Amino acid sequence: MKISLSLVFLFLVNAFAIAQEDAWIYLTDKPNVAASIANPISILTQKAIDRKQNHNVVIDDRDVPVNETYISDLKNQTGITVMAKSKWFNAVHVRGTEADINALSNLNYVESIDFANNSLDAASRNASPLDKNEVENESIAFTYGNAQNQVEMINVNNLHLADFTGDGITIAVMDAGFPNVNTMAAFQRLRDNNDLLHGYDFVDRNADVYAFTGNNHGTKVLSTMAAFVQGQYVGTAPDAAYYLFRTEDSGSENPVEESYWVEAAERADSLGVDMINTSLGYQTYNNSSYDYSPSDMNGQVTYITKGASIAAEKGILVVVSAGNSGATSWQTVGAPADSPNVLSIGAVNADGNYVSFSSQGSAAQVGYQKPDVVAQGGLAYVIDEYDAIVQNNGTSFSGPIMCGGIASLWQAIPEKLPSEVMSLVRESASQYTNPDDFLGYGIPDLDLARTTVLSIDAVLLEGINIYPNPVTAYLNINSTTDLLNVEASICNQLGQKILSQNMTNNNSKLDVSELEKGIYFVRLNNEKYSKTFKFIKA
Repeated sequence: MKISLSLVFLFLVNAFAIAQEDAWIYLTDKPNVAASIANPISILTQKAIDRKQNHNVVIDDRDVPVNETYISDLKNQTGITVMAKSKWFNAVHVRGTEADINALSNLNYVESIDFANNSLDAASRNASPLDKNEVENESIAFTYGNAQNQVEMINVNNLHLADFTGDGITIAVMDAGFPNVNTMAAFQRLRDNNDLLHGYDFVDRNADVYAFTGNNHGTKVLSTMAAFVQGQYVGTAPDAAYYLFRTEDSGSENPVEESYWVEAAERADSLGVDMINTSLGYQTYNNSSYDYSPSDMNGQVTYITKGASIAAEKGILVVVSAGNSGATSWQTVGAPADSPNVLSIGAVNADGNYVSFSSQGSAAQVGYQKPDVVAQGGLAYVIDEYDAIVQNNGTSFSGPIMCGGIASLWQAIPEKLPSEVMSLVRESASQYTNPDDFLGYGIPDLDLARTTVLSIDAVLLEGINIYPNPVTAYLNINSTTDLLNVEASICNQLGQKILSQNMTNNNSKLDVSELEKGIYFVRLNNEKYSKTFKFIKA
Protein backbone atom coordinates (compact mmCIF):
# COMPACT_ATOMS: atom_id res chain seq x y z
CA MET A 1 0.00 0.00 0.00
CA LYS A 2 2.84 2.37 0.80
CA ILE A 3 4.44 1.52 -2.53
CA SER A 4 1.22 2.29 -4.35
CA LEU A 5 0.81 5.67 -2.61
CA SER A 6 4.40 6.56 -3.39
CA LEU A 7 3.92 5.77 -7.03
CA VAL A 8 0.81 7.92 -7.15
CA PHE A 9 2.65 10.77 -5.44
CA LEU A 10 5.56 10.56 -7.84
CA PHE A 11 3.19 10.50 -10.77
CA LEU A 12 1.41 13.61 -9.56
CA VAL A 13 4.69 15.45 -8.94
CA ASN A 14 5.96 14.49 -12.37
CA ALA A 15 2.70 15.49 -14.03
CA PHE A 16 2.79 18.86 -12.26
CA ALA A 17 6.40 19.41 -13.31
CA ILE A 18 5.59 18.59 -16.90
CA ALA A 19 2.64 21.01 -16.82
CA GLN A 20 4.85 23.92 -15.82
CA GLU A 21 6.03 26.13 -18.66
CA ASP A 22 8.44 29.06 -18.90
CA ALA A 23 7.72 32.19 -20.91
CA TRP A 24 8.86 35.77 -21.42
CA ILE A 25 6.18 38.36 -20.89
CA TYR A 26 6.96 41.50 -22.92
CA LEU A 27 5.47 44.65 -21.41
CA THR A 28 3.94 47.63 -23.16
CA ASP A 29 5.77 50.51 -21.51
CA LYS A 30 7.98 51.79 -18.70
CA PRO A 31 7.39 54.48 -16.10
CA ASN A 32 8.96 57.94 -16.27
CA VAL A 33 11.15 57.16 -19.27
CA ALA A 34 11.77 60.76 -20.31
CA ALA A 35 12.44 61.87 -16.74
CA SER A 36 14.81 58.98 -16.13
CA ILE A 37 16.79 59.58 -19.32
CA ALA A 38 17.02 63.27 -18.48
CA ASN A 39 18.28 62.37 -15.01
CA PRO A 40 20.36 59.22 -15.61
CA ILE A 41 21.91 59.20 -12.13
CA SER A 42 18.49 58.02 -10.93
CA ILE A 43 18.85 54.79 -12.92
CA LEU A 44 22.61 54.31 -13.41
CA THR A 45 25.76 54.69 -11.38
CA GLN A 46 28.02 57.62 -12.18
CA LYS A 47 30.65 55.18 -13.41
CA ALA A 48 28.17 53.72 -15.89
CA ILE A 49 27.19 57.17 -17.07
CA ASP A 50 30.84 58.15 -17.51
CA ARG A 51 31.55 55.01 -19.49
CA LYS A 52 28.64 55.61 -21.83
CA GLN A 53 29.71 59.19 -22.38
CA ASN A 54 33.32 58.21 -22.99
CA HIS A 55 32.24 55.75 -25.67
CA ASN A 56 29.48 57.93 -27.14
CA VAL A 57 26.80 55.45 -26.06
CA VAL A 58 23.35 57.03 -25.86
CA ILE A 59 21.38 56.46 -22.67
CA ASP A 60 17.96 55.30 -23.87
CA ASP A 61 14.79 53.61 -22.67
CA ARG A 62 16.58 50.29 -22.36
CA ASP A 63 18.45 51.70 -19.37
CA VAL A 64 15.19 52.44 -17.56
CA PRO A 65 14.06 49.72 -15.09
CA VAL A 66 10.99 47.56 -15.64
CA ASN A 67 7.76 48.83 -14.09
CA GLU A 68 7.71 47.31 -10.59
CA THR A 69 3.94 47.75 -10.38
CA TYR A 70 3.54 45.41 -13.33
CA ILE A 71 5.86 42.87 -11.73
CA SER A 72 3.92 42.96 -8.45
CA ASP A 73 0.67 42.42 -10.32
CA LEU A 74 2.12 39.49 -12.27
CA LYS A 75 3.13 37.86 -9.00
CA ASN A 76 -0.49 37.99 -7.89
CA GLN A 77 -1.84 36.27 -10.99
CA THR A 78 -3.14 32.69 -10.61
CA GLY A 79 -0.44 30.05 -10.90
CA ILE A 80 2.30 32.49 -11.95
CA THR A 81 5.80 32.66 -10.49
CA VAL A 82 8.04 35.54 -11.54
CA MET A 83 11.54 34.21 -12.10
CA ALA A 84 13.50 37.14 -13.56
CA LYS A 85 13.24 40.51 -15.28
CA SER A 86 15.12 42.41 -18.00
CA LYS A 87 15.15 46.16 -18.52
CA TRP A 88 16.91 45.78 -21.88
CA PHE A 89 14.01 43.76 -23.25
CA ASN A 90 11.32 45.25 -20.97
CA ALA A 91 10.32 41.70 -20.20
CA VAL A 92 9.60 39.41 -17.24
CA HIS A 93 10.40 35.70 -17.14
CA VAL A 94 7.50 33.75 -15.61
CA ARG A 95 6.67 30.12 -14.84
CA GLY A 96 3.23 28.53 -14.76
CA THR A 97 0.85 26.32 -16.67
CA GLU A 98 0.24 27.01 -20.32
CA ALA A 99 -3.31 28.10 -19.51
CA ASP A 100 -2.27 30.41 -16.68
CA ILE A 101 0.44 32.01 -18.78
CA ASN A 102 -1.90 32.48 -21.74
CA ALA A 103 -4.37 34.18 -19.39
CA LEU A 104 -1.81 36.95 -18.90
CA SER A 105 -2.54 38.21 -22.42
CA ASN A 106 -5.73 39.74 -21.00
CA LEU A 107 -3.69 42.19 -18.92
CA ASN A 108 -3.55 45.63 -20.56
CA TYR A 109 0.17 46.03 -19.87
CA VAL A 110 1.17 42.78 -21.58
CA GLU A 111 2.39 43.36 -25.13
CA SER A 112 3.20 39.77 -26.09
CA ILE A 113 4.07 36.33 -24.74
CA ASP A 114 6.96 34.19 -25.93
CA PHE A 115 7.02 30.63 -24.57
CA ALA A 116 10.36 28.92 -24.11
CA ASN A 117 8.64 26.03 -25.85
CA ASN A 118 8.12 27.63 -29.24
CA SER A 119 5.44 25.13 -30.22
CA LEU A 120 3.18 26.77 -27.62
CA ASP A 121 3.43 30.23 -29.16
CA ALA A 122 0.18 31.37 -30.70
CA ALA A 123 0.23 32.46 -34.32
CA SER A 124 -0.45 36.00 -33.23
CA ARG A 125 2.84 36.00 -31.38
CA ASN A 126 5.08 34.93 -34.25
CA ALA A 127 6.51 38.40 -34.63
CA SER A 128 9.72 38.67 -32.69
CA PRO A 129 9.33 40.90 -29.61
CA LEU A 130 13.00 41.82 -29.96
CA ASP A 131 12.40 43.16 -33.45
CA LYS A 132 9.55 45.25 -32.09
CA ASN A 133 11.74 46.60 -29.31
CA GLU A 134 14.49 47.57 -31.71
CA VAL A 135 12.02 49.59 -33.77
CA GLU A 136 10.71 51.36 -30.69
CA ASN A 137 14.20 52.31 -29.60
CA GLU A 138 14.74 54.19 -32.83
CA SER A 139 12.15 56.90 -32.27
CA ILE A 140 9.91 58.95 -30.06
CA ALA A 141 6.50 59.04 -31.73
CA PHE A 142 5.06 62.28 -30.39
CA THR A 143 1.50 63.27 -31.20
CA TYR A 144 1.91 67.01 -31.81
CA GLY A 145 -1.75 67.98 -31.94
CA ASN A 146 -2.16 71.70 -32.59
CA ALA A 147 1.62 72.23 -32.80
CA GLN A 148 2.07 69.77 -35.66
CA ASN A 149 2.33 72.26 -38.53
CA GLN A 150 4.79 74.62 -36.82
CA VAL A 151 6.98 71.66 -35.80
CA GLU A 152 6.89 69.88 -39.15
CA MET A 153 7.48 73.09 -41.13
CA ILE A 154 11.12 73.14 -39.96
CA ASN A 155 11.37 69.32 -39.82
CA VAL A 156 11.97 69.09 -36.08
CA ASN A 157 9.66 66.07 -35.92
CA ASN A 158 12.29 63.94 -37.65
CA LEU A 159 14.89 65.07 -35.13
CA HIS A 160 12.52 63.97 -32.36
CA LEU A 161 12.02 60.61 -34.07
CA ALA A 162 15.79 60.19 -33.97
CA ASP A 163 15.62 60.89 -30.19
CA PHE A 164 16.97 64.44 -30.40
CA THR A 165 14.60 66.50 -28.26
CA GLY A 166 16.95 69.13 -26.84
CA ASP A 167 18.22 66.95 -24.01
CA GLY A 168 21.51 68.31 -22.68
CA ILE A 169 20.98 71.82 -24.11
CA THR A 170 20.33 74.69 -21.68
CA ILE A 171 18.36 77.72 -22.86
CA ALA A 172 17.97 81.07 -21.11
CA VAL A 173 14.64 82.73 -21.94
CA MET A 174 14.49 86.50 -21.45
CA ASP A 175 11.02 87.95 -21.51
CA ALA A 176 8.28 89.99 -19.82
CA GLY A 177 6.66 87.51 -17.40
CA PHE A 178 6.24 83.81 -16.68
CA PRO A 179 3.07 83.42 -14.60
CA ASN A 180 2.08 79.89 -13.58
CA VAL A 181 4.98 78.16 -15.35
CA ASN A 182 5.82 76.55 -12.01
CA THR A 183 2.33 75.07 -11.65
CA MET A 184 0.89 74.58 -15.14
CA ALA A 185 0.17 71.09 -16.39
CA ALA A 186 1.76 71.96 -19.74
CA PHE A 187 5.17 72.19 -18.03
CA GLN A 188 4.81 69.18 -15.72
CA ARG A 189 7.20 67.16 -17.89
CA LEU A 190 9.74 69.96 -17.54
CA ARG A 191 9.42 69.91 -13.76
CA ASP A 192 9.51 66.12 -13.57
CA ASN A 193 12.75 66.13 -15.54
CA ASN A 194 14.24 68.79 -13.26
CA ASP A 195 14.72 70.90 -16.37
CA LEU A 196 13.00 74.02 -15.04
CA LEU A 197 16.00 75.77 -13.53
CA HIS A 198 16.20 78.78 -11.26
CA GLY A 199 15.45 82.14 -12.81
CA TYR A 200 15.45 85.77 -11.75
CA ASP A 201 13.35 88.91 -12.13
CA PHE A 202 15.81 91.67 -13.03
CA VAL A 203 13.05 94.29 -13.16
CA ASP A 204 11.75 93.83 -9.60
CA ARG A 205 15.03 92.35 -8.29
CA ASN A 206 13.19 89.28 -7.12
CA ALA A 207 14.55 85.74 -7.05
CA ASP A 208 10.98 84.50 -7.58
CA VAL A 209 10.62 84.94 -11.32
CA TYR A 210 6.98 83.78 -11.11
CA ALA A 211 5.90 86.47 -8.64
CA PHE A 212 5.12 89.03 -11.33
CA THR A 213 1.81 88.12 -12.99
CA GLY A 214 1.20 91.27 -15.00
CA ASN A 215 2.31 89.81 -18.34
CA ASN A 216 2.03 86.27 -19.74
CA HIS A 217 4.22 86.73 -22.81
CA GLY A 218 7.12 84.68 -21.48
CA THR A 219 4.82 81.81 -20.55
CA LYS A 220 3.53 81.63 -24.11
CA VAL A 221 7.03 81.91 -25.55
CA LEU A 222 8.31 79.09 -23.35
CA SER A 223 5.39 76.88 -24.35
CA THR A 224 6.45 76.79 -28.01
CA MET A 225 9.72 75.16 -26.94
CA ALA A 226 9.07 73.30 -23.71
CA ALA A 227 5.37 72.48 -23.34
CA PHE A 228 4.14 68.91 -23.46
CA VAL A 229 0.45 67.99 -23.36
CA GLN A 230 -0.12 64.34 -24.23
CA GLY A 231 -1.80 64.04 -27.61
CA GLN A 232 -2.42 67.79 -27.89
CA TYR A 233 0.80 69.79 -27.96
CA VAL A 234 4.57 69.26 -28.03
CA GLY A 235 7.15 72.05 -28.14
CA THR A 236 10.22 71.94 -30.35
CA ALA A 237 12.63 71.12 -27.46
CA PRO A 238 10.60 69.37 -24.74
CA ASP A 239 13.68 67.91 -23.05
CA ALA A 240 15.95 70.96 -23.00
CA ALA A 241 16.63 72.75 -19.71
CA TYR A 242 15.48 76.32 -19.18
CA TYR A 243 16.44 79.37 -17.11
CA LEU A 244 13.77 82.08 -17.04
CA PHE A 245 14.75 85.73 -16.72
CA ARG A 246 12.35 88.67 -16.62
CA THR A 247 14.04 91.67 -18.22
CA GLU A 248 11.11 93.52 -19.80
CA ASP A 249 9.03 96.02 -17.84
CA SER A 250 5.73 95.74 -19.67
CA GLY A 251 4.40 98.89 -17.98
CA SER A 252 6.73 101.24 -19.81
CA GLU A 253 9.41 101.44 -22.47
CA ASN A 254 12.78 102.64 -21.18
CA PRO A 255 16.39 101.93 -22.16
CA VAL A 256 16.98 100.42 -18.71
CA GLU A 257 15.33 97.30 -20.13
CA GLU A 258 18.29 96.94 -22.44
CA SER A 259 20.52 96.98 -19.38
CA TYR A 260 18.36 94.39 -17.65
CA TRP A 261 18.75 92.22 -20.73
CA VAL A 262 22.52 92.53 -20.83
CA GLU A 263 22.70 91.82 -17.10
CA ALA A 264 20.63 88.70 -17.64
CA ALA A 265 22.86 87.67 -20.54
CA GLU A 266 25.88 87.97 -18.28
CA ARG A 267 24.13 85.85 -15.66
CA ALA A 268 23.30 83.30 -18.33
CA ASP A 269 26.93 83.21 -19.44
CA SER A 270 28.10 82.60 -15.88
CA LEU A 271 25.61 79.75 -15.56
CA GLY A 272 26.99 78.09 -18.67
CA VAL A 273 23.86 78.22 -20.84
CA ASP A 274 24.13 77.08 -24.45
CA MET A 275 21.47 79.31 -25.98
CA ILE A 276 19.60 82.53 -25.32
CA ASN A 277 16.12 83.09 -26.67
CA THR A 278 14.54 86.50 -26.58
CA SER A 279 11.37 87.74 -28.22
CA LEU A 280 12.01 91.31 -27.14
CA GLY A 281 12.96 94.17 -29.43
CA TYR A 282 13.76 97.82 -28.87
CA GLN A 283 13.22 100.76 -31.23
CA THR A 284 11.37 103.64 -29.55
CA TYR A 285 10.64 104.64 -25.97
CA ASN A 286 8.11 106.59 -23.91
CA ASN A 287 10.58 109.43 -23.92
CA SER A 288 11.15 110.10 -27.60
CA SER A 289 14.59 111.47 -26.81
CA TYR A 290 15.70 107.90 -26.35
CA ASP A 291 14.34 106.69 -29.66
CA TYR A 292 16.45 104.91 -32.23
CA SER A 293 16.04 105.32 -35.96
CA PRO A 294 15.85 102.53 -38.56
CA SER A 295 19.32 103.49 -39.73
CA ASP A 296 20.64 102.72 -36.24
CA MET A 297 19.80 99.05 -36.77
CA ASN A 298 23.25 98.29 -38.14
CA GLY A 299 24.51 96.00 -35.38
CA GLN A 300 26.77 98.67 -33.91
CA VAL A 301 24.64 101.23 -32.09
CA THR A 302 22.29 99.90 -29.42
CA TYR A 303 23.41 98.73 -26.00
CA ILE A 304 21.40 95.53 -26.17
CA THR A 305 22.72 94.64 -29.63
CA LYS A 306 26.30 95.10 -28.53
CA GLY A 307 25.51 92.97 -25.47
CA ALA A 308 24.02 90.26 -27.66
CA SER A 309 27.13 90.28 -29.83
CA ILE A 310 29.31 89.81 -26.75
CA ALA A 311 27.10 86.91 -25.65
CA ALA A 312 27.77 85.32 -29.03
CA GLU A 313 31.50 85.91 -28.61
CA LYS A 314 31.26 84.09 -25.28
CA GLY A 315 30.06 80.99 -27.10
CA ILE A 316 26.30 81.37 -26.64
CA LEU A 317 24.00 80.82 -29.60
CA VAL A 318 21.58 83.76 -29.45
CA VAL A 319 18.19 83.42 -31.17
CA VAL A 320 16.16 86.64 -31.47
CA SER A 321 12.72 87.40 -32.88
CA ALA A 322 13.03 89.81 -35.82
CA GLY A 323 10.17 92.04 -34.67
CA ASN A 324 6.62 92.90 -35.74
CA SER A 325 7.18 96.17 -37.61
CA GLY A 326 7.00 94.94 -41.19
CA ALA A 327 3.76 96.79 -41.92
CA THR A 328 4.77 100.01 -40.13
CA SER A 329 6.92 102.93 -41.14
CA TRP A 330 9.77 101.46 -39.08
CA GLN A 331 9.71 98.27 -41.13
CA THR A 332 13.20 96.91 -40.42
CA VAL A 333 14.33 94.51 -37.68
CA GLY A 334 14.77 95.95 -34.19
CA ALA A 335 17.50 95.59 -31.61
CA PRO A 336 19.08 93.14 -30.79
CA ALA A 337 17.90 91.30 -33.93
CA ASP A 338 20.12 93.61 -35.98
CA SER A 339 23.30 92.02 -34.66
CA PRO A 340 25.16 90.07 -37.36
CA ASN A 341 26.24 87.62 -34.65
CA VAL A 342 22.76 86.45 -33.65
CA LEU A 343 20.20 84.38 -35.51
CA SER A 344 17.18 86.61 -36.23
CA ILE A 345 13.88 84.87 -36.96
CA GLY A 346 11.09 86.29 -39.11
CA ALA A 347 7.58 84.91 -39.49
CA VAL A 348 5.48 83.08 -42.06
CA ASN A 349 1.95 81.72 -41.88
CA ALA A 350 0.90 78.08 -41.74
CA ASP A 351 1.38 77.80 -45.52
CA GLY A 352 4.94 79.12 -45.35
CA ASN A 353 4.12 82.51 -46.82
CA TYR A 354 5.46 85.83 -45.52
CA VAL A 355 3.16 87.63 -43.09
CA SER A 356 3.06 91.39 -43.38
CA PHE A 357 3.84 92.16 -39.73
CA SER A 358 7.22 90.41 -39.80
CA SER A 359 10.10 92.91 -39.69
CA GLN A 360 12.30 93.01 -42.74
CA GLY A 361 15.93 93.44 -43.55
CA SER A 362 17.14 96.79 -44.84
CA ALA A 363 20.10 98.73 -46.15
CA ALA A 364 21.12 99.38 -42.54
CA GLN A 365 22.47 95.85 -42.34
CA VAL A 366 25.51 96.23 -44.54
CA GLY A 367 27.17 93.00 -45.60
CA TYR A 368 24.83 90.61 -43.81
CA GLN A 369 21.28 89.33 -44.19
CA LYS A 370 18.33 89.99 -41.89
CA PRO A 371 16.19 88.24 -40.99
CA ASP A 372 18.32 85.12 -41.09
CA VAL A 373 15.52 82.57 -41.43
CA VAL A 374 11.79 82.22 -40.71
CA ALA A 375 9.34 79.92 -38.94
CA GLN A 376 5.62 79.97 -38.30
CA GLY A 377 4.58 83.12 -36.47
CA GLY A 378 1.26 83.73 -38.20
CA LEU A 379 -1.43 82.17 -36.00
CA ALA A 380 1.10 80.02 -34.19
CA TYR A 381 -0.21 77.74 -31.46
CA VAL A 382 0.90 78.61 -27.94
CA ILE A 383 -0.25 77.80 -24.40
CA ASP A 384 -1.29 80.56 -22.03
CA GLU A 385 -0.94 80.72 -18.25
CA TYR A 386 -4.26 78.89 -17.78
CA ASP A 387 -3.16 75.85 -19.81
CA ALA A 388 -5.34 76.92 -22.74
CA ILE A 389 -4.02 76.23 -26.22
CA VAL A 390 -4.57 79.40 -28.26
CA GLN A 391 -3.34 81.00 -31.48
CA ASN A 392 -1.25 84.17 -31.51
CA ASN A 393 0.54 86.22 -34.15
CA GLY A 394 4.10 87.41 -33.87
CA THR A 395 7.76 86.76 -34.45
CA SER A 396 7.67 86.42 -30.66
CA PHE A 397 6.66 82.84 -31.39
CA SER A 398 8.49 82.03 -34.62
CA GLY A 399 11.70 82.88 -32.73
CA PRO A 400 11.33 80.36 -29.88
CA ILE A 401 9.87 77.73 -32.21
CA MET A 402 13.12 77.98 -34.13
CA CYS A 403 15.24 78.20 -30.98
CA GLY A 404 13.83 74.93 -29.66
CA GLY A 405 14.31 73.29 -33.03
CA ILE A 406 17.95 74.35 -33.08
CA ALA A 407 18.40 72.98 -29.55
CA SER A 408 17.19 69.59 -30.80
CA LEU A 409 19.54 69.88 -33.79
CA TRP A 410 22.50 70.82 -31.61
CA GLN A 411 21.93 67.80 -29.41
CA ALA A 412 22.46 65.71 -32.56
CA ILE A 413 25.70 67.49 -33.53
CA PRO A 414 27.19 68.58 -30.17
CA GLU A 415 30.71 68.98 -31.53
CA LYS A 416 29.67 71.95 -33.67
CA LEU A 417 30.38 75.50 -32.51
CA PRO A 418 27.49 78.00 -32.30
CA SER A 419 28.65 79.76 -35.45
CA GLU A 420 28.77 76.44 -37.29
CA VAL A 421 25.28 75.54 -36.15
CA MET A 422 23.99 78.91 -37.34
CA SER A 423 25.60 78.38 -40.73
CA LEU A 424 24.08 74.91 -41.04
CA VAL A 425 20.64 76.31 -40.24
CA ARG A 426 20.96 78.98 -42.93
CA GLU A 427 22.35 76.55 -45.49
CA SER A 428 19.44 74.15 -44.96
CA ALA A 429 16.86 76.86 -45.64
CA SER A 430 14.51 77.00 -48.62
CA GLN A 431 16.03 80.00 -50.40
CA TYR A 432 19.62 79.85 -49.24
CA THR A 433 20.99 80.62 -52.68
CA ASN A 434 18.61 83.55 -53.19
CA PRO A 435 17.87 85.31 -49.87
CA ASP A 436 15.70 88.39 -49.55
CA ASP A 437 14.70 90.94 -46.90
CA PHE A 438 11.36 89.23 -46.20
CA LEU A 439 12.27 85.58 -45.49
CA GLY A 440 16.03 85.90 -45.28
CA TYR A 441 17.41 82.51 -46.28
CA GLY A 442 13.94 81.01 -45.96
CA ILE A 443 12.45 78.14 -43.97
CA PRO A 444 15.15 75.81 -42.59
CA ASP A 445 15.04 72.03 -42.74
CA LEU A 446 16.73 71.20 -39.45
CA ASP A 447 16.88 67.47 -40.07
CA LEU A 448 18.57 68.17 -43.40
CA ALA A 449 21.14 70.21 -41.46
CA ARG A 450 21.80 67.17 -39.29
CA THR A 451 22.08 64.70 -42.17
CA THR A 452 24.36 67.09 -44.03
CA VAL A 453 26.80 66.94 -41.14
CA LEU A 454 26.50 63.17 -40.92
CA SER A 455 27.13 62.69 -44.62
CA ILE A 456 30.22 64.91 -44.52
CA ASP A 457 31.48 63.16 -41.42
CA ALA A 458 30.96 59.74 -42.98
CA VAL A 459 33.37 60.65 -45.79
CA LEU A 460 35.89 62.31 -43.53
CA LEU A 461 35.94 59.42 -41.10
CA GLU A 462 37.33 57.15 -43.77
CA GLY A 463 41.04 56.83 -43.25
CA ILE A 464 41.33 59.25 -40.29
CA ASN A 465 42.20 58.00 -36.84
CA ILE A 466 43.15 59.71 -33.59
CA TYR A 467 44.87 57.80 -30.80
CA PRO A 468 45.37 57.06 -27.98
CA ASN A 469 42.03 58.03 -26.46
CA PRO A 470 42.16 58.73 -23.53
CA VAL A 471 45.52 60.43 -23.95
CA THR A 472 48.12 61.64 -21.45
CA ALA A 473 50.86 63.27 -23.55
CA TYR A 474 50.71 63.13 -27.36
CA LEU A 475 47.57 62.81 -29.47
CA ASN A 476 48.38 61.14 -32.77
CA ILE A 477 46.47 61.98 -35.94
CA ASN A 478 46.82 59.44 -38.71
CA SER A 479 45.21 59.59 -42.13
CA THR A 480 45.37 57.69 -45.40
CA THR A 481 44.37 60.91 -47.18
CA ASP A 482 46.34 64.08 -47.75
CA LEU A 483 46.26 66.30 -44.66
CA LEU A 484 48.58 68.99 -45.98
CA ASN A 485 47.24 72.53 -45.48
CA VAL A 486 44.97 71.29 -42.72
CA GLU A 487 44.90 73.09 -39.39
CA ALA A 488 44.45 70.94 -36.29
CA SER A 489 42.86 72.88 -33.43
CA ILE A 490 42.05 71.78 -29.91
CA CYS A 491 39.02 73.36 -28.24
CA ASN A 492 37.49 72.96 -24.82
CA GLN A 493 33.82 72.16 -24.20
CA LEU A 494 32.92 75.83 -24.58
CA GLY A 495 34.33 75.86 -28.09
CA GLN A 496 37.29 78.05 -27.08
CA LYS A 497 40.45 77.33 -29.05
CA ILE A 498 43.34 76.31 -26.78
CA LEU A 499 46.06 75.45 -29.28
CA SER A 500 46.48 74.76 -32.96
CA GLN A 501 49.10 73.71 -35.47
CA ASN A 502 49.29 73.03 -39.19
CA MET A 503 49.54 69.43 -40.30
CA THR A 504 52.74 68.66 -42.19
CA ASN A 505 52.09 65.07 -43.23
CA ASN A 506 49.63 62.22 -42.86
CA ASN A 507 51.01 61.32 -39.44
CA SER A 508 51.12 64.16 -36.95
CA LYS A 509 50.97 64.48 -33.21
CA LEU A 510 49.72 67.18 -30.86
CA ASP A 511 51.28 67.78 -27.48
CA VAL A 512 48.40 67.82 -24.97
CA SER A 513 50.47 67.09 -21.88
CA GLU A 514 49.80 70.55 -20.41
CA LEU A 515 46.01 70.28 -20.68
CA GLU A 516 43.97 69.70 -17.56
CA LYS A 517 42.06 66.44 -17.33
CA GLY A 518 38.70 66.49 -19.09
CA ILE A 519 36.90 66.29 -22.43
CA TYR A 520 38.24 68.19 -25.45
CA PHE A 521 37.68 68.38 -29.20
CA VAL A 522 40.26 68.31 -31.96
CA ARG A 523 39.05 69.96 -35.15
CA LEU A 524 40.61 69.49 -38.58
CA ASN A 525 39.96 72.41 -40.93
CA ASN A 526 40.87 73.42 -44.44
CA GLU A 527 39.11 75.39 -47.14
CA LYS A 528 36.98 72.38 -48.08
CA TYR A 529 35.87 70.74 -44.85
CA SER A 530 35.81 70.71 -41.10
CA LYS A 531 35.78 67.56 -39.00
CA THR A 532 35.73 67.31 -35.21
CA PHE A 533 36.76 64.42 -32.95
CA LYS A 534 36.20 64.18 -29.21
CA PHE A 535 38.97 62.95 -26.92
CA ILE A 536 39.65 62.63 -23.22
CA LYS A 537 42.74 64.02 -21.51
CA ALA A 538 43.56 61.55 -18.75
